[in-house]
Amino acid sequence: MPDVRLASPQGKWILLTTVLGSSMALLDSTVVNVALPRIGEDLGASLAALQWTVNAYMVTLAGLILLGGSLGDHYGRRKIFVLGVVWFAAASLLCGLSPNPPVLIAARALQGIGGALLTPGSLAIIQASFHRDDRSRAVGLWSGFGGIGAAVGPFLGGWLVAGPGWRWVFLLNVPLALLCVPVALRHVPESRDSGKHGRFDVLGAALGALALALVTYALIEARAGGPAVALTGAAGVLAAVAFVHVERHRPDPMLPPDIFASRQFTAVNLVTLCVYAAFGGFFFLTALQLQVVAGYSPLQAGTALLPTTALMLLFSARSGALADRTGPRLPLTVGPLLCAAAMLLMLRVGKGADYLTDVLPALLVMGAGMVTLVAPLTATVLASVDSARAGLASGINNAAARAAGLIAVAALPLLAGMGPEAYRVPSAFDAAFDRAMPICAGVLVAGSLLAFTMVRRPPPDCRHPECHVHGCVTAPPLEGERRT
Repeated sequence: MPDVRLASPQGKWILLTTVLGSSMALLDSTVVNVALPRIGEDLGASLAALQWTVNAYMVTLAGLILLGGSLGDHYGRRKIFVLGVVWFAAASLLCGLSPNPPVLIAARALQGIGGALLTPGSLAIIQASFHRDDRSRAVGLWSGFGGIGAAVGPFLGGWLVAGPGWRWVFLLNVPLALLCVPVALRHVPESRDSGKHGRFDVLGAALGALALALVTYALIEARAGGPAVALTGAAGVLAAVAFVHVERHRPDPMLPPDIFASRQFTAVNLVTLCVYAAFGGFFFLTALQLQVVAGYSPLQAGTALLPTTALMLLFSARSGALADRTGPRLPLTVGPLLCAAAMLLMLRVGKGADYLTDVLPALLVMGAGMVTLVAPLTATVLASVDSARAGLASGINNAAARAAGLIAVAALPLLAGMGPEAYRVPSAFDAAFDRAMPICAGVLVAGSLLAFTMVRRPPPDCRHPECHVHGCVTAPPLEGERRT
């Protein structure tokens, strides 16, 4: 049984290590959007290349995050976590030195692999290391400090882009890794699950990532048309079908199909797809809108986005407690509607937009909606399956949210009629942004209707979340297996 106490020196070192590791991935998920206009200007990138700068990372992270957790359980959580940190830092260095868009996109895909190794590993180390009397508090501190990192991300990214340059958005991960790895090797005990066997669903993970990559490519390149785009889209659909077939017939699949026998679990994941698709499109386009159209500097644009994360940090725990009393149906219905209203309020943000009267009201409503829905969504996911499968259920929900975000970043510019050079022409981008926000709002309304019609109160003896504080806007909090 794990016996490290949180108040001990070793406990503090373990917490520092896991916070540093997870913060690397959280920072990258929030700072890159702010840097996109400068990346495009410096590298001569098209809008499609900027979409891939975001999505290459998300494809490998979403496709491999479940496999990353399994590798840690079998080969050693510290070993896989350290490998993920080193991998992530090396890929970040390559991102920072990229001479052109293709190299940057490839490096971002490599970053996603590192993220898939270190993200589940940081939480698993906490749960496997700390005494059970301290574990809940350790998880709370880990999620809280991680949320602070996510909140600081846009501000830090804006400062780096406006100052040393966008390359430092990626290069910053190298000194973080140089601090994290020695501490992990010295202070974090190795742990593994002795009951895990040596078979891993590598084929399933590869097919899942391939399907996401091919469909994303087809959506991004659909403006150009032609047989190659159609063939790529068809290949993506075939890869998705093959993924489902493999998962149904493997003895130990990465994503067991029978987990979706729970109607509640299926419903809340459909809500997740709607909500995080809208969030992904919103934060991708808003960071560009504030700089390209409203004329904000990178630092101003990054700072402008702070209210949403700050509200989540301050009130997510209270929202979860309120949902325990009211049941998840009400917050999962109202939260998306508030976020949809925020999307429509963003239509006020145009050329010369004033922050206090045009931008801030929309972001405050957005933050209120996210506070209302994120904690109940996570709790409902965990409550919808047997306690023994709660970690798997959380991983599936987290991966679904990231996949929804990357599909939205690929599809939304197409649906809004953005040309390949739209972000260089403020009037053209503004017009497309005004078409995109109602689309995002409509997706959120669909999520609200799904919650209202399909989500029910879970049983009283169900599993409850350990991560009460959350600040990441790209995916719901990741919960691990509860250990004795």
